[in-house]
Amino acid sequence: MLNNLEKLRKVRKVNQSEFAEYLGVTRQTISSLENGRYNPSIILAIKIARYFNVAVEDIFIYTEEDENHEKK
Repeated sequence: MLNNLEKLRKVRKVNQSEFAEYLGVTRQTISSLENGRYNPSIILAIKIARYFNVAVEDIFIYTEEDENHEKK
């Protein structure tokens, strides 16, 4: 799943460690999210969206490729 997380985080001038601490996750989780290696739980996605005061869909972009991957 594509996302704008790193871009939003950098605009807010918060590093991965600070952001992870705020969310109650590890820095590695933030790195994995930003690199598309990990999809967040619904709760984590909502926490992230609230932090940036945007909709979840403004951060995480669900594509046809994601949909095709789920069908396999």
